[in-house]
Amino acid sequence: MSAIACEGLRKYYRVKVRRSFFNRIDSVIKALDDVSLEVEKGVVFSLVGPNGAGKTTMVKILSTLLIPDAGWARVGGYDVVKQAGRVRRIIGLVLAPDKGFYTRLTGLENLVYYGRLYGLSKGEATRKAKELLELTGLGEDGMRLFEEYSLGMRAKLSIAKALINDPEIVFLDEPTIGLDPLSARRIRNLIKDLAAGGMTVFMTSHNMWEVENLSNTVAVIKSGSIVAKGSPAELKEKLKLSYRVEVEVIAESFPDTRLPVTMGERGYPVVTVTTNRPSEDLVKVIDEMRGKGYSIGMVRVQEPSLEEVLTQVLSS
Repeated sequence: MSAIACEGLRKYYRVKVRRSFFNRIDSVIKALDDVSLEVEKGVVFSLVGPNGAGKTTMVKILSTLLIPDAGWARVGGYDVVKQAGRVRRIIGLVLAPDKGFYTRLTGLENLVYYGRLYGLSKGEATRKAKELLELTGLGEDGMRLFEEYSLGMRAKLSIAKALINDPEIVFLDEPTIGLDPLSARRIRNLIKDLAAGGMTVFMTSHNMWEVENLSNTVAVIKSGSIVAKGSPAELKEKLKLSYRVEVEVIAESFPDTRLPVTMGERGYPVVTVTTNRPSEDLVKVIDEMRGKGYSIGMVRVQEPSLEEVLTQVLSS
């Protein structure tokens, strides 16, 4: 059984659009338009796309905060509409990091409060809260009032709150937003550890480097529809994106070749090839240079990024 499954999900919003100062007309925004997907257990699944594409709406439906206009979705085997209470018992959720907390309570007190709501004893909730404060890098800051927290600290507390009930599935909407590099790295490592321990992580992010390094599967959403899905490597393969092969030649002048050559960082010529067959063309370049009596210095193969995948998919 999949951790998350949905079919034919639709969610439309009716809004008023201003045509002139005195004239507004009704309009329909298709936030989700016939979305179907499946997420396996124990993986990191990322939903990416531009602002307004439907990412947050998708998270809200799967976490029972919104009811779809059509289609169905199951989380942990439970229907998100008919069995919403069961879904809420097995999930954790991070949306806006500054929402859902009591400003006059400390970080620790907020976590203990939510632990008690999930049925933990005061002692269990306190132990779990302290453990999560250390895990997310808040530590002694757990004794400070929430109103004193920076955006980054609030983001970390949001993740701690999402884990207070030991969920099977956690939904993270932009989990590292507002975090400094060291804190973001800590949270990324935590996400990896959660998935390695069997938890399913469903996340959204605009940080394509982060998505590429964390995700088992990536789905691209555009105007409410899933337009591409697969592992980062599979998406690059499907789009036949090019690699950049660079071979440094130990020579005082540019080598005799028809291939593009530039001066490298170390003061030696660098032969550069853009290709869909990096291994084959790397061997060819090295063989050609050695055949002409040149020594080879550094060799680098630059893989296409997930950002290039997103750019190409969204522009097509």
